[in-house]
Amino acid sequence: MSWFSYPAVDETVYRTRMPNGLQVIVLPRRGFSRKCAYFATDFGAIHTEFEFEGVRHTVPGGIAHYLEHKMFDMPDGKEVSGEFAALGANVNAFTSYDMTAYYFSCTDNFRKCLELLLRFVSTPWFTEESVRKELGIIDQEIGMTEDSPDNRIYEQLLSNSYTAHPIRVPILGTRESIREITPETLYLCHRAFYTPDNMVLCVVGDVEPEEVTAIAGAVLGQTRNPRGRKLPFREEPLSVPRPLEKLRMEVAMPMFQMLFKCGEPARGEEGFHQELVADLAAEWLFGESSELYLRLYEDGLIDSSFGGGFETIDGCAMLTLGGDSEDPEAVRDAIFAQAKVLAERGMDDSDFRRLLRCSLGSRIKGLDSFDSTCFRLCAYHMFGFDYFRFPEVCRRVTPEEITGFVREALLPERSGMCIIYPQQQEDTYDS
Repeated sequence: MSWFSYPAVDETVYRTRMPNGLQVIVLPRRGFSRKCAYFATDFGAIHTEFEFEGVRHTVPGGIAHYLEHKMFDMPDGKEVSGEFAALGANVNAFTSYDMTAYYFSCTDNFRKCLELLLRFVSTPWFTEESVRKELGIIDQEIGMTEDSPDNRIYEQLLSNSYTAHPIRVPILGTRESIREITPETLYLCHRAFYTPDNMVLCVVGDVEPEEVTAIAGAVLGQTRNPRGRKLPFREEPLSVPRPLEKLRMEVAMPMFQMLFKCGEPARGEEGFHQELVADLAAEWLFGESSELYLRLYEDGLIDSSFGGGFETIDGCAMLTLGGDSEDPEAVRDAIFAQAKVLAERGMDDSDFRRLLRCSLGSRIKGLDSFDSTCFRLCAYHMFGFDYFRFPEVCRRVTPEEITGFVREALLPERSGMCIIYPQQQEDTYDS
């Protein structure tokens, strides 16, 4: 049992690694009735190549999301969501590119809810019939994604921009790839990555850490089992092979998404430092208080939908931005031009201090949300960083680093753009 104190954010956190390998993180919030728990695995949509028990495997795209769906089936035929509802709790799950998480929130029956969460996530049950049935459900979900402009534009942008990294494949997979999924491949992925040694349990609320670890030990056991080893990703060039794509869908006005490829991020504290630098660079270049944002807004080229930020995913990172615009290519060109101006001019001290205060304040405010805090503690643990140390890392960022990021990373040759125009709009654009 280890307690860690963080005076800069006024938090004290309990952490322990159990004999079975499970990392447990408990953030006591005394006096609150609400409790939130995340049970997450370091396995997401991009982890389709791995080694397990001496054998190399390649599994179909979309299998992490498929597995997330199937975990809600219990061998006794009970419906997991209904079981939580009967306890007065809400349960949900998500699959991202590099993790899968199952979580609940409740005010009462915490012990029973936690036992249920740990039990259903650690109890795989797949049959040929149930896997075939799920195929139709996920097929429909893929269709809905294809019909959603927001999803379609983002996935198309990634597909156009990446040639080696598996982020180019949608989280849901494709209609073809999901038809390759079998009960055997689902069991394989569960055995490889849903072992406690590859997972983290995070709880926020008025709970006792000893109770949490006792429940986890009782449900999951104490034995450490083998886990999968994710294989390194193939080297990804920083250039974008297809820098511009134009589509048509049922939208009211043109919308766009663009990115700058930023290469493979470091992990741990160094990686978080890089993330802070990139976040601040994004705010400096096109944040709501930036020169560029105000100019584009006054010229009618953007509206309140415009925004973006830095994204770090296992093996790759990017700065993304987008929104609605009557002239997306003019916005892109203005971003290129302003990035060049800022790189040459450099960041002055007043801008630096203002943006750093805003970044620090936003992260501290985010700790008010139990769900957000659980997610960040899990995600950054898998990233190799203790998230509550963010204030001290913030203090080490320099304006020269931010200027350097703009100068080196925000280049036209590293950028890609996807635009969706309204179906009825008459123009001469070429795809």
